[in-house]
Amino acid sequence: MSSLALSREERALYNPAFTAVLCTRAVQGYDKQYAGPCPVPVAVTAAVMALQPSIRAVLPATTGTGLMGWLDAHDEVPVVMARNAATVASVVRPGLLFALQGRVLEYGDGGLRLVARALGKTVSAETEQNLAIQKAAVQLGRWLPSTGSISTVLTLLGVKP
Repeated sequence: MSSLALSREERALYNPAFTAVLCTRAVQGYDKQYAGPCPVPVAVTAAVMALQPSIRAVLPATTGTGLMGWLDAHDEVPVVMARNAATVASVVRPGLLFALQGRVLEYGDGGLRLVARALGKTVSAETEQNLAIQKAAVQLGRWLPSTGSISTVLTLLGVKP
């Protein structure tokens, strides 16, 4: 996705600093649930899903909801992911790199870890949309791995592992 193809609002939303925050929020969610290094595909997939309003709108209220049952009830999600995931991921990956270069996240032991105090645990934002996107990233970081391997999750979501 070239920057010329993005609207002004999309360029503002999909900037590397914000997508770095989303990847970090996904890692925070993963760390809270699993207390270990977060696989890179979990952080990227969580950010990609959180950025899509049609997916955010149907996320389950709790992380106890099974992914397969949720996907059965929301069969539009794999369609949306298949259509948009590669394009949205192309703007999320620079954010992940930004977080790594800025020492907000570090990579080691097979996954991503938070750098102490790099980003507060309390999710806050100036707009409701940014707040909702960050909260969704935390939730997805906790929830996506609950089904099993991330390659299985990606297949269920309709994207290539």
